[in-house]
Amino acid sequence: MLDNAPRGTICIEDLEIGMIRGLRKQITDRDIELFAEVSTDRNPVHLDDDYAQDTIFAGRIAHGMLTAGLISAVIGEQLPGHGTVYLGQSLKFLAPVRPGDTVEAEVEVTAIDHAKRRVTLDTRCLVAGKKVLVGEATVLAPSRKFD
Repeated sequence: MLDNAPRGTICIEDLEIGMIRGLRKQITDRDIELFAEVSTDRNPVHLDDDYAQDTIFAGRIAHGMLTAGLISAVIGEQLPGHGTVYLGQSLKFLAPVRPGDTVEAEVEVTAIDHAKRRVTLDTRCLVAGKKVLVGEATVLAPSRKFD
């Protein structure tokens, strides 16, 4: 994974199978509170310590879509980057992310359809080297032909 990878755009003409970009972010209580406000998802498992203690998670967890949003950040800012259009995303949540966890979001190019400008990306998030989210994204990549 490349930390602090340069921001911008990699046009479809320059993409290669196996390219990987990523970011690392510590999930804070404030992140969870802001996501709850923006999404209107106020499930107490995310916001209430006492409630969450009595769940299968035995404590508060971050919203799964907050974690997934880090994948979106990598796609929109790094690979392919600015001008990319999301066409689809599958997600499988494997483990909870807790306040204070540092999430590593990674995106890897697995297929390129130059004629349709479609790119398939393996997407994953890890905490302490353990996968907490996996999936696959399909995007419309920017092209120099349309600049």
